[in-house]
Amino acid sequence: MLSWPSPWYPTRLWELIQPLLPPPKPRRFRFPGRKPLDDRKALTGILFVLKTGIPWEDLPVEMGCGCGMTCWRRLHAWHQAGVWFQLHQVLLKKLDDADRIDWSRAAVDSSFARAFGGVEG
Repeated sequence: MLSWPSPWYPTRLWELIQPLLPPPKPRRFRFPGRKPLDDRKALTGILFVLKTGIPWEDLPVEMGCGCGMTCWRRLHAWHQAGVWFQLHQVLLKKLDDADRIDWSRAAVDSSFARAFGGVEG
């Protein structure tokens, strides 16, 4: 079982990510039952699958990150909420403020900047 904080990412990175995450959905029932997976554990599972390239359904239960489909659904929900784009912006700002980006080597493409003046065909 992984120890917390997870060795997959430092606590300082978690402190940047956590405020970007959407609040959990309200639970429909008040009856006792399985509680939703903690966001940090889900993130650990997501990062493990993306780093190793294993299929989602092969995420080891022993890691304590829930099942692979839970992590995949959380990844998808966070994508829909714009978490990854916001995190990218936050990290770029932090790196730029620390003068850790060589902007002379940067490239701009249409995925982040709209290309005006294109010819319609």
